[in-house]
Amino acid sequence: MGILINKQTRVIVQGITGREGSVRTKYMKEYGTNVIGGTSPGKAGELVHEIPVFNTVKEIVREQGEIDFSVIFVPGRALKTAVYEAADAGVKNIIPCVEGTPIHDIMEMIAYAESKGSRVLGPGSIGIITPGEAVVGWLGGNKEWANKFFKKGNIGVFSRSGGQSGTIPWLLREGGFGVSTVIHTGTEPVLGTSMADLLPMFEADPETAGVAVYAEIGGSQEEECAEVIAAGKFTKPFVVYVAGAWAPAGQRFSHASNIVERGRGSAKSKMEAITKAGGFVAETPTDIPIILKEKVKA
Repeated sequence: MGILINKQTRVIVQGITGREGSVRTKYMKEYGTNVIGGTSPGKAGELVHEIPVFNTVKEIVREQGEIDFSVIFVPGRALKTAVYEAADAGVKNIIPCVEGTPIHDIMEMIAYAESKGSRVLGPGSIGIITPGEAVVGWLGGNKEWANKFFKKGNIGVFSRSGGQSGTIPWLLREGGFGVSTVIHTGTEPVLGTSMADLLPMFEADPETAGVAVYAEIGGSQEEECAEVIAAGKFTKPFVVYVAGAWAPAGQRFSHASNIVERGRGSAKSKMEAITKAGGFVAETPTDIPIILKEKVKA
């Protein structure tokens, strides 16, 4: 079953007529995602890969009904306006596949979306995929590569890196596992939704038997996951690989937005927190399926 998305999830694309929006819409449709429409002001009535274009998100709601996800492909400077528009229209989940957005805009859009009952995943996320069901964003790149890398199975995946969002599922496949849902959480310093926010969803999903994580030094998402595990809100095997564990203390590594501060965010603090909470640390990415084979119940 996976989490967040499936064949029935109703998806729109804001910025559908742009280069990125058009290419990613084609991929989502070919994969089987239920894309019901897209927006591009002034281009209402056009079709993009046979998907109708509207001027606004509210127009889509009036004609098509409620929207589960909006995936946004607009320049960073226009993102706040697009997120506000989606939230005002009652879109439940918003994925801005956009980087380079001013930090104050990000903080304001996340707070505004929350006030409207909408969840922001990202910004800077390349998306989510539930194999054999749907993809929202451009995780996988195209149908052929998605089918090659993402095998349906029982391991949920979080990744701090867009590229490694495909590497970890591939390693799991090579190790005899498949994935339930894969989520790239985003690359910006402030995110609307963290791994810890979504971890209880994997706990509730009967088809997810464990979770694998590609982590990086900087930020506190992994320590927050440890807190969820310690509180008993996630009880399944949790395996994390922390990239940059080799780096000397104080050395900057990984995405520029990642910050180490006040004893949190270092590779050491992440690994210690996860281990103390009852999770497992992989020394290399290839160790992830080996550990899961020992810990996941048959």
